[in-house]
Amino acid sequence: MTADTKTLQQRAPRPAAAPAGMVPDLNQISGAPAAGDATLHEDGPRPFIIQLGKRLRGVFDRVIGASSLVSTAPVLDARDFAWTQALRDHWRTIREEAEQVALAGNAAPALADISPDHRGIAQGDTWRSFFLYGYGYAIEDNLARCPRTARVVEQIPGLNSAFFSILSPGAHIPDHRGVTKGLITCHLGLVVPADGDTRMRVDDQIVRWAEGETLVFDDTYRHEVWNDSRGTRVVLLIQFERPLRQPGKWFSDFFMGFVRRSAFVQEARANLESWNAAMKQMDG
Repeated sequence: MTADTKTLQQRAPRPAAAPAGMVPDLNQISGAPAAGDATLHEDGPRPFIIQLGKRLRGVFDRVIGASSLVSTAPVLDARDFAWTQALRDHWRTIREEAEQVALAGNAAPALADISPDHRGIAQGDTWRSFFLYGYGYAIEDNLARCPRTARVVEQIPGLNSAFFSILSPGAHIPDHRGVTKGLITCHLGLVVPADGDTRMRVDDQIVRWAEGETLVFDDTYRHEVWNDSRGTRVVLLIQFERPLRQPGKWFSDFFMGFVRRSAFVQEARANLESWNAAMKQMDG
């Protein structure tokens, strides 16, 4: 996070531990609730990638963290990632394209409908998305609709995913965490309502978005999001590879290669293709 950023940060108390089965144990790959919580997870047995992520996360994260070439703190300094300046320089252009596609009617599906890694995190269509890249795969139809954003995003080193993240008024994304320390998340504030409080807790820190500013954080720390306003919050969400030395890079590349080839991610790709095909028919 830049020194002159308008994004505010303060300490926040850690949430009290909830009784077992009351809070989903989520992560960026699985999005699956805690074992035994049938009310939150109705899709049958957990996919293998979920189980693998949970079993290997601790071991892999320790090796990756020890090999990191940048800070492993919950919230990082955007100045450590020179490419974030291009996002800030072009944020108005990116916002224009986001407003054209992500806020136009039903242009963005509910995240839970097109991405199995987000099931159970937000209810209904309160958290919606417009994907440009997902797990290293380009979503060509969507990139063609956002050509200026595409030119900026494709220059990001180690790009894994990029999408417009749209949070409805009053929405709350419950406490959850990412699956691998090999990825870092960046948010570019595009539309931030001024009539309330839009905020995120990362570990024990509260951060707030500002239009045209970037926020970089490690989503393997538990985090939670609120939009306590009457407006819609829109950010460009980027996930990129953590700069690593060996052996952490080998561990990270191995795990992410497995994830990208998994049936779980392929399902998400198929869901996106089906959504875009349906939208083309409606436009026709």
